[in-house]
Amino acid sequence: MKAVVLREFGSPGNLVVTEMEDPVAGPGEVLIDVRAVPVTFPDCLMLEDKYQFKAPLPFVPAGELAGVVAALGDGVDELAIGDRVVASSGLVGAMAELVAVPVASARPIPDGVGFAESTGLMYAYGTSYYGLKYRGELQAGETMLVLGAGGNVGLTAVELGKLMGARVIAAASTGEKLSLCRDRGADETINYDDENLKERAKELTDGRGVDMVFDCVGGDYAEQALRATAWGGRFLVIGFTAGIPRIPLNLTLLKGCQIVGVFLGGMTAKEPELAAQIEGELLAFTSSGELRPYVSGRFSLEEAPMAFQALIDRKAVGKVVVEPR
Repeated sequence: MKAVVLREFGSPGNLVVTEMEDPVAGPGEVLIDVRAVPVTFPDCLMLEDKYQFKAPLPFVPAGELAGVVAALGDGVDELAIGDRVVASSGLVGAMAELVAVPVASARPIPDGVGFAESTGLMYAYGTSYYGLKYRGELQAGETMLVLGAGGNVGLTAVELGKLMGARVIAAASTGEKLSLCRDRGADETINYDDENLKERAKELTDGRGVDMVFDCVGGDYAEQALRATAWGGRFLVIGFTAGIPRIPLNLTLLKGCQIVGVFLGGMTAKEPELAAQIEGELLAFTSSGELRPYVSGRFSLEEAPMAFQALIDRKAVGKVVVEPR
């Protein structure tokens, strides 16, 4: 089989497509003929050895895949050959034509949901849903501001915020990204390359401020967004594509607000039952059409470096996937 391999930390240019021996489904495992692998920002960080979890070289990047069950290991009766599934391979190991995973990590894909659309639900939608519902306790009728709204995670927050009954203000860096946000349900938009984020958010809320900030970006935008929160607001810390910010904590005192960390990986490890519940709910939302995952880029194995570079350059709009077959 073919697989994408990183042998030396660095840029996506270090990724190479390599012929490897086909894996075999061991006891309690299923072998999956891979059709789609989502590329995420943590995957990009792992290429440069900058992620909090490190993988020893060489490794096959990405940790999630969707495909068709090709073989069953001993003791497996939960799935059948030919079933369409989405599965986790851990932190790495997914970007290959064939992958063996524990059957417990594979879930059937509902009818009507594509391979690419089924992937990344827990990374993107899972992060957003966990943050909005369980960490931020978003309520219908509240106003939320999403930073990095044109990216994979931010766009899911826009969709889920609307699904949960909130008024959503989407903030991003280009007109193209903001146009997509409006198409996906955003009520208002802010281009923070052209507009003052704090002032515009205040203007859109008649000076009151927003009830919740969903921050995928960090950097200099974080403090501006925190200053735009209403009394008693919640600031959800999701990621730092623009760098880790330094926040003056006196703002939390003056606003009576909360800064809340949202770490899906930590929750999944410590509360696996909640993680499984969230994944099941998201698959149900997708199957019913309430959620419509947006795939903006599809790349072959040979084009994998381009997929990673699109995220690193912040040019990706929505979800990017590599399709091995």
